[in-house]
Amino acid sequence: MSEEETKPAEVTEAAAAPEEESTATFEPVVKLEEVETQSGEEDEEVVYSQRSKLFVYGETMLDKGTGKKTWIERGIGNMRVLKHKEHKKLRLLMRQEKTMKVICNHVIDPRIKLEPHVQSDRAWIWVAFDFSDGGELVETIFCIKFGDSEIANKYKETFEDCQSKMKDMLAAETAETTDAEADAAADETAEKLAELTTKE
Repeated sequence: MSEEETKPAEVTEAAAAPEEESTATFEPVVKLEEVETQSGEEDEEVVYSQRSKLFVYGETMLDKGTGKKTWIERGIGNMRVLKHKEHKKLRLLMRQEKTMKVICNHVIDPRIKLEPHVQSDRAWIWVAFDFSDGGELVETIFCIKFGDSEIANKYKETFEDCQSKMKDMLAAETAETTDAEADAAADETAEKLAELTTKE
């Protein structure tokens, strides 16, 4: 019986002994310097932002070359309308939530037609020249789906408002370009007239 009495005492002494703290220090094998990254959005301000799901109409990897197209989910994230601080142009930009990969990036062109999705009152379809891959402009059919129809209608209002602003801006640029071209043509004509001489 004395053995049984001593066992609990040994266990309590072991439990009461403080754990030793490790004083080892580990130095990293490779030291990395902090690098400043740029997203390309530094000169822009957010006009509109709403969480949504984006789809594109195209061929899947398995259907390449067959002509069989379907709606493919591109990702979930915030669809944002960005306005450039300097030249005031507007564009749509959407990044995937976790990876921050650009999945939609195009200028809000006044010629884009926002069409309702046939099967849902929460979705809109449009065609635009997308630059999300960063390589070249690709004509893409998009479909964006929101949480409810109220949010979808607000998106349409914002999109159409931005289109009218871009239309006015492009008209003003065209007028300036036309005036500049007319001035240049007048100057060129004046120079040619000055070079002309009459023969007697």
